[in-house]
Amino acid sequence: MTDFQGKTVVVTGASAGIGEAAARRFAELGATVAVVGRSPEKTAAVAAQVGGRAHLVDYGSLDDVRRLAADLLDTYERIDVLANNAGAIFRTRKTSVDGHEMTFQVNHLAPFLLTNLLLDRLTASTDGARVINTGSMRYRKAHLDLADLDSTKTRYRNLGVYGTSKLATILFTGELARRTQGTGITTSAFHPGSVATDVARDSAWQRAIMKSALGKALILSPEKGAEPLLHLATTDPHSVNGAYFHRLIREEPRNAQANDQRLARQLWERSAELTGLQSPAQQQHSEPSKASTD
Repeated sequence: MTDFQGKTVVVTGASAGIGEAAARRFAELGATVAVVGRSPEKTAAVAAQVGGRAHLVDYGSLDDVRRLAADLLDTYERIDVLANNAGAIFRTRKTSVDGHEMTFQVNHLAPFLLTNLLLDRLTASTDGARVINTGSMRYRKAHLDLADLDSTKTRYRNLGVYGTSKLATILFTGELARRTQGTGITTSAFHPGSVATDVARDSAWQRAIMKSALGKALILSPEKGAEPLLHLATTDPHSVNGAYFHRLIREEPRNAQANDQRLARQLWERSAELTGLQSPAQQQHSEPSKASTD
């Protein structure tokens, strides 16, 4: 699929980097692009470039994610692609207004909530919708503890916490594919490569590396980083549903937890509780008995 005339694409984290590059490319293919970003100035500038509309959001607030979802639903009669591209890594521990570790909220809880709030509109897409999640190869050495999603029981290590949040991205992708089977929704995740983006905006030394001559020689451009996203939005849905891609190559996840369907279901249910989509009582009622899952 390369003709996006009449289609609506929502790109989060679109005020710079991979999201900005993807927004431009989708617009070139004829799509109406919802440009979602954190910076009012940058988001408005990209929206003007692609002929789309700017939508502001702070992923550090789940209420703001709910406001964004309502705004998108009020603005667009159809949503054909949701690119969950916004993300961040923080040098030191930060806590959101909702009380969660910030990396986990920005990279997992916020896109989990937004996707669920837009799910009915995505399902209604007449040509089949895509949900594409930006991941990272950092998931490979990560470990997810359902009893410590906010990483409070161990010393805070920003790359480890970031990796765990991206492991959650893969689990979320697989579980979303299973839960939406037969609805026409296709979901995939990808590692974009080492790309010069704003994801490390909280770290002065990482920003400096990206701007250095060595960094520019080794790090991919945002346009290159956006290539897997465009590929997953335009290729045969049957070949990518529920899959994880390392750049343009499909990869069987190299982490035992990433293939654990029970863990994926439990993470979904816990995330639904943390984001207010499901109460603890509903979670207990919906969870199959241990005997049925062993």
